[in-house]
Amino acid sequence: MPTATVTSKGQITIPIQVRKALGLKAGIRIDFYEVANGEYAFRPKTGSIMEMRGCIPKLDYVPTIEDMDRAVLDHVADLDRRTRSDGAGASDGETA
Repeated sequence: MPTATVTSKGQITIPIQVRKALGLKAGIRIDFYEVANGEYAFRPKTGSIMEMRGCIPKLDYVPTIEDMDRAVLDHVADLDRRTRSDGAGASDGETA
């Protein structure tokens, strides 16, 4: 397990294998968060939303509100169909 030593200034050097695994480069900010009483984990601070530019491919058309509403309704109906019980054993008027 990688280890580090805290300097008198409260600084540590993150071991190379951890930096590589997390893709850490000089200047990247780190978020620390408590996972249990007295135990912390850390992860690279996420960047600006502008860094996400280009990660979603552009559509070759502009969907209308109606297109988006239909897509949402179709997805919800599909989820409903897949999660519904078949009603076996339920009497008239009862739901499963």
